[in-house]
Amino acid sequence: MSTVTAPVAFVAPPFGLEPLVDFVLDEVKGAAGLFALRATDASAEVRLYVLDAAVHLPDYSPVLTDEQTTGLDLHDAAEALLLVVATPAPSGMTVNLLAPIVVNTRTGQAAQLILEGQDWPLRAELAARA
Repeated sequence: MSTVTAPVAFVAPPFGLEPLVDFVLDEVKGAAGLFALRATDASAEVRLYVLDAAVHLPDYSPVLTDEQTTGLDLHDAAEALLLVVATPAPSGMTVNLLAPIVVNTRTGQAAQLILEGQDWPLRAELAARA
């Protein structure tokens, strides 16, 4: 995304965050490809850290179904920003590769998708970048 802060509207609430659908994606300064996904509902106080898969996981290439791309009104792969939720763990950081968040950079629509029939882990240890 070209802006430091961008509105994101989920087509359905992200898993475990029902009924929230309106968020802001804030770029974390000084950390390339790291964002804070914040609920716009001030009473919710929800924030997730997400990584741009293109920056941090260049070998991660999940396949979206036609239904998923249609649901996000994606016309071209270049419109899709692929994010993974990052979670601190005792041994370091893990990322959820089984349920990425896909943002249509043209419309701001987003969805957290479950990648059925694909062999991606729910908690993958994030290796340090070289």
